Amino acid sequence: MNARFGMKRNVVLGVTALIAIAAGGVPAAALTDGSQGSSRHWGVITRNTIGSPVAALRDGPYGSFGVTGTAARPPYGRGSLGIEVADRSTSLTPPSEKASFGNEVDFNGKPVLGAQGLNQVGFHVFQTGENVSYGGPTNMPNVTFEINPNLTAAPATTYSSMVWLPPASPVTNRWSGYLNAATTGTWFLTGNAGTVTGCNLATPCTFPQLKSALNDGGAQPTIYTAAVGKGRDNMWIGAVDGLRINGTIYDFEADGVRTRRAT
Repeated sequence: MNARFGMKRNVVLGVTALIAIAAGGVPAAALTDGSQGSSRHWGVITRNTIGSPVAALRDGPYGSFGVTGTAARPPYGRGSLGIEVADRSTSLTPPSEKASFGNEVDFNGKPVLGAQGLNQVGFHVFQTGENVSYGGPTNMPNVTFEINPNLTAAPATTYSSMVWLPPASPVTNRWSGYLNAATTGTWFLTGNAGTVTGCNLATPCTFPQLKSALNDGGAQPTIYTAAVGKGRDNMWIGAVDGLRINGTIYDFEADGVRTRRAT
């Protein structure tokens, strides 16, 4: 495939990075669609990206054909984060790609637990019937927080990815409603933190179970980064919008990432 979302594959990541930088130049006063401001620190997390996937801010998607009403357009504004990953395109094991679009600045050092920690997470997704055929109903993008788990049972473990696996989208070929990561789907921790807590990919936990496992009496876990991503597993082509992290909704637009207050 030579082009994705109308752009050549080998330039999409670079364009995405420029868009993310440009987002910082959008003053809040210039936003007339109900958004509150802009967030300049979003972009492709290069060290967490494998292969040459797409993670691009874009307009739409609109549709699919014949779909009308609110499900036929992004839930916020006119744009979204388009994601495309392939399942067999690298020389690595496994051969699948990984896309990671996130923020390595604004969440660094913030708590995972407590009243000021992570209490609300989720997004809207544009899922297709083709994606379901590639990997089943739960072939979906994820939300990942890189964290320092600060576990008493594993004091030497200072890194883990805390990953939300969403449930199946209730609709295909149109925009879903809000998928709430605090109440649906499952979570797991990578590496030794997953082994110690029991919340690993083989035995994922609910959000309350995960937070309880991290609260083991030691120093509180803290966040490094936040991201939306996909991989490494099945091919997926779709979009995400309206990422919520606590009281802020991140509205992905073609000209940058806007912030809105959650209501």
